[in-house]
Amino acid sequence: MHIAKKAKIRVNEDIQAKEVRLISGSGEQLGIVSLQVALDQAEEEGLDLIEVSPKAKPPVCKVLDYGKLKYEAKKKAQQNKKKQHVIKLKEVRLRPRIDDHDLETKLNMGRKFLKEGSRLKVTIMFRGREMSRLDLGDLIMERVKEMLSDVAVIEKHNPLEGRRMSIIFSGK
Repeated sequence: MHIAKKAKIRVNEDIQAKEVRLISGSGEQLGIVSLQVALDQAEEEGLDLIEVSPKAKPPVCKVLDYGKLKYEAKKKAQQNKKKQHVIKLKEVRLRPRIDDHDLETKLNMGRKFLKEGSRLKVTIMFRGREMSRLDLGDLIMERVKEMLSDVAVIEKHNPLEGRRMSIIFSGK
């Protein structure tokens, strides 16, 4: 599998073209000039020459402050990261012979997780001889669906995977 490398922005002496299309810091097109003239122009303004479009013929270069450009890109990336929302998956594990009060306690925790915006995975684990009584697991799952029906909808239902039976709920 081939992984593409991130294209490195060429600045000042790293630019390899002999001629470039130059754009000033204010956005004004200065036409096609030699690389040395473009570098002199950038140095005169106290800024950097940055290759904006390296694949163009001739490459397009702009006179900008490279440090400021990097700083703004970093700030923008931080803002985007702040805005994204990660949905977590919380799990509640049950056994087929769970008592009524224990089930209510576990499902109250599940309600709390759903209200916080997480998805909830309810798993029933079978051990040893409990595998011969899968019907008990089905009854517990039906009760769980009924008790959480007011705050959640079923997203995915896995009848039986090995010794586990699970349902994933998401908040309404």
